[in-house]
Amino acid sequence: MHLPNYMEARTRDKRNYKKISFKFDSKIKNKYKGKTFFIKTYGCQMNEHDSENISALLTSLGFKEVNDYQMADLVLLNTCSIRENAHNKAFGMLGRLKHLKQEKKDLIVGLCGCMAQEAIVVDEILKDYKWVNFVIGTHNMYNLPNIIDKAIEENSQQIEVYSREGDLIEGLPVKRVNDFKAYVNIIYGCDKFCTYCVVPYTRGRERSREKEDILNEIKSLISDGYKEVTLLGQNVNAYGKDLYEDYTLANLLEEVALLGIPRIRFTTSHPWDFTDNMIEIIGKYDNIMPSIHLPVQSGSNRVLKLMGRRYTKESYLELFNKIKDTVKGVTISTDIIVGFPKETEEDFKETLDLVNTCKYDNAFSFIFSPREGTPASKIKDDVPQKEKEERLQRLNEVLNKYFLENNKKLENKVLPVLVEGISDKKNMYYGYSDTNKLINFSSDKDINIGDIVNVKITKAKTWSLDGEYYE
Repeated sequence: MHLPNYMEARTRDKRNYKKISFKFDSKIKNKYKGKTFFIKTYGCQMNEHDSENISALLTSLGFKEVNDYQMADLVLLNTCSIRENAHNKAFGMLGRLKHLKQEKKDLIVGLCGCMAQEAIVVDEILKDYKWVNFVIGTHNMYNLPNIIDKAIEENSQQIEVYSREGDLIEGLPVKRVNDFKAYVNIIYGCDKFCTYCVVPYTRGRERSREKEDILNEIKSLISDGYKEVTLLGQNVNAYGKDLYEDYTLANLLEEVALLGIPRIRFTTSHPWDFTDNMIEIIGKYDNIMPSIHLPVQSGSNRVLKLMGRRYTKESYLELFNKIKDTVKGVTISTDIIVGFPKETEEDFKETLDLVNTCKYDNAFSFIFSPREGTPASKIKDDVPQKEKEERLQRLNEVLNKYFLENNKKLENKVLPVLVEGISDKKNMYYGYSDTNKLINFSSDKDINIGDIVNVKITKAKTWSLDGEYYE
């Protein structure tokens, strides 16, 4: 049994890590053929991609995926710890699984992902959820098949959570959920330690993959007909800093662009590591999508300092304007937290002022959610809940105004859309533009899912656009 420890998880040193090629244990390959599994994924794109790896590992064990957890022999929750809401949803799902397990005695239930790295969560599992068969952390996901096999064979609860990240595992199998869009991990972990964020503890220090492994993975995706890749990292802009002296995300973006894949995206960015070279490269290549996610979190310098964000409102706006001036037609989205401890009404108004200046195309706005073990959780929270909710409502009203205004500017324009599927509405398709706008459109002719087509925008809405196929 290995239990999580935050003191270990927050340690950063110069330890060398090795690159290891993954090998599946041949003794257990297809051992559970005829059994079924269900994965419930919470959280970010990194978790979504982790679930693609997990799905492939379970398939190698012989399990077959089903879409209804009540029909599964194994249910795995791939969890997120970034906010309390995701935490509560996962435990709510465990409650439903407890009832199901009373009916299906042989049901195997497991928990993985970021919540597994939290000591408070594992303590609760050990105390009140003894029926959960296994818990595995983010640093040893590659060992999932053996942990599941041990839990079943020994009929005992397995808790295997490492607080320190280990070697970089290359060659993990992947069962992608999409045939034309793919996630590609380029860096793991985060060293920023924003005071409210648990990610540096749950995902470990920054570790970059070697550029050759990334480029080879993307070449393989191109050969398989993929049209879009999203380069992933908890702090994607820090790529290469731990591995190379003079090779950064800007260099990687350029090399990926030169491979010729039609669409390239990357997430999530920290403004601290967003360089002028990156902006120049994004503006230079048409296949690097002009859509940037640039979390600001607050418009108040006082609150930004409390958050440990390492930039000021002024430096953020300077970066914002550089991107807008250099990348033609770019859209910028953001994250904003309201009700951070010690946030005053004046601080909040500064955030509104920044939103009125930036006029974002999209945003994810949240009420502050204290996370156990982070410095912000120890700051006295003197903002009443009712006031937090009222601020969030006021913020969303301003954000939504600009979402609609920006979308209205696109009416009667023709946009390239990567078609992702057929809408619930008859004869309607949906997909995303190069600027990451959701578009529902009609067509008199059959459209192939996965094609990039031109769509003329006929109507703007707050969160989406309507259009029609344009030849």
